[in-house]
Amino acid sequence: QVQLVESGGGLVQAGGSLRLSCAGSGRTFSTDVMAWFRQAPGKEREFVAAITWTTTTFYADSVKGRFTISRDNAKNTAYLQMNNLNFEDTAVYYCAAGLAGSPYSSYQFWGQGTQVTVSS
Repeated sequence: QVQLVESGGGLVQAGGSLRLSCAGSGRTFSTDVMAWFRQAPGKEREFVAAITWTTTTFYADSVKGRFTISRDNAKNTAYLQMNNLNFEDTAVYYCAAGLAGSPYSSYQFWGQGTQVTVSS
């Protein structure tokens, strides 16, 4: 069974930092684009960041300069380092992976999500 499992979510104070992990299993994701999305209650799911197999990165304007996406192919894992967090970053964060296409959409595999809550 192909799985993506997120971890590292939790409660953090505004201005603080958090690091999310996305561990893949059931297949190798080394040549996939991997990405992070988030969804707050009552809001649409939105793109956060993506990284290609060549380590080219893409970021939403709302997180650029604060978040960093990375990957470790030996561990079949992607990461999202989040710095200078604010209340608007509160959401369920989802990991995604896929072969080719736009870095902003069209992912084939999705994780269950991990909650990130930032106190104001």
